[in-house]
Amino acid sequence: MPVRPTGNFTQDWDPVVLSRRKPKSADLKDPKVVNNAIRSGAEIETVKKFDAGSNKKGSSAASQPAMNARKLDEQTEPAALDRVSADLRLAIQKARLDKKMSQAELAKQINERAQVVQEYESGKAVPNQALLGKMERVLGVKLRGKSK
Repeated sequence: MPVRPTGNFTQDWDPVVLSRRKPKSADLKDPKVVNNAIRSGAEIETVKKFDAGSNKKGSSAASQPAMNARKLDEQTEPAALDRVSADLRLAIQKARLDKKMSQAELAKQINERAQVVQEYESGKAVPNQALLGKMERVLGVKLRGKSK
């Protein structure tokens, strides 16, 4: 036979309330949910945000004049980077051809990719003094500074 515990025991009769979770804001914005709420007669609150989603200049005279994006970009962006000059690219090509080297061979000797040498000779690269020093050493010509 089961044994009942001894002592002063009472039953817990406190009410337990089960409730639904609060709907998420994304659920509330869903058109289906909004239409169902309208049909059922629930209160719906709509709020129009002032100038929401627009990129217009401020029209009030009290506010500072807004700058358009293009002007702002022009002010904050650095000026165009200097590219390899025509004199330098011709000097590199002439020295390389005098040594009877291909662009790939020159690149291998200066531990760079062939594309780097190609960019220097086409004038698309931004001059790097360390790289020009390597090219001077391999080609045996002066590429930097004024020749005397």
